Formats: sequence, C-alpha cells, structure tokens
Amino acid sequence: MNMFLEPGALVRNPSAPEWGLGQVQSIIGNRITVNFEHAGKLVLDGSRVALAIESEAPPRPGSH
Repeated sequence: MNMFLEPGALVRNPSAPEWGLGQVQSIIGNRITVNFEHAGKLVLDGSRVALAIESEAPPRPGSH
C-alpha cells in the first residue's frame, strides 16, 4: 500500500482529512510515523492505512 513512501514525504490520510497535511518521519516495517498538522505525531499501521502522497510543489504555469 505505502511502498513508495520515504521519510520527508508529504502525505494525507484520506480516511481522516481533518488531520491535515502530514510529513513522514520514519518507516519501520509496517509502522509509519507521521507528524500531521492537526493531529500531531501518530504511528500508523501501513498494512491498514493507505496514505495519499501530496506533491511537494504545484507545477509552474507553462511547464510541461
């Protein structure tokens, strides 16, 4: 589910949008530690939660 995550990635939990944007702190096995804007630092079970990766910067106008 979360095989493309790495520390520093910006993510959201689609099941809990109220948590806001989060930054992955560490990944150990299926344990993913994420620091969310509105929920603080949480340890999630990566086998049960599919995090959505956010793009780090929006594309610039005119860039393809």
